[in-house]
Amino acid sequence: MLVTVPIGAWVISLGFDIASQVASKPGFLAQGSEWLIAAGVLGAVAAGLAGFLDLAVIPPGTPAFRTACTHMCVNLMLIFAHAGNFAWRFRNHSHGGPVDVRMLTLSAFSVAALAVSGYLGGKLMYRYGVRVASEVTQADGYVRAGLPAAGTGQTAPGAAG
Repeated sequence: MLVTVPIGAWVISLGFDIASQVASKPGFLAQGSEWLIAAGVLGAVAAGLAGFLDLAVIPPGTPAFRTACTHMCVNLMLIFAHAGNFAWRFRNHSHGGPVDVRMLTLSAFSVAALAVSGYLGGKLMYRYGVRVASEVTQADGYVRAGLPAAGTGQTAPGAAG
């Protein structure tokens, strides 16, 4: 549930960035966006700590582990991108003006990457059942190539016979 904080904060921040381009008094939107980015970074760090606990129980060499590592790398990139975006805005605060288009562009690319991360996180939960399903349900994501799948006696897909 921790992931809802950065997702919500960063998506709303992008909305504020866009709205600041058309509002007659954009200052409050620009400042709100800045602080939403900061709140999202803090929430992402908390979610990441919980994610490391989830990663620790996934056997290395499995499809679920590879997906989790990719998910983690995207999320780390997002944390650094948003932390940099916040620092950039904090140093160059426009006091009443709209958000700089370059900052808005960084936010837009970051939210697009957030969608990729969300897809990977959803795959971990709904496809592999990481931390939400029994081990029998998540078995195909936890099978190493060449080893029998849990309780089936059959070799994992893609494994050499």
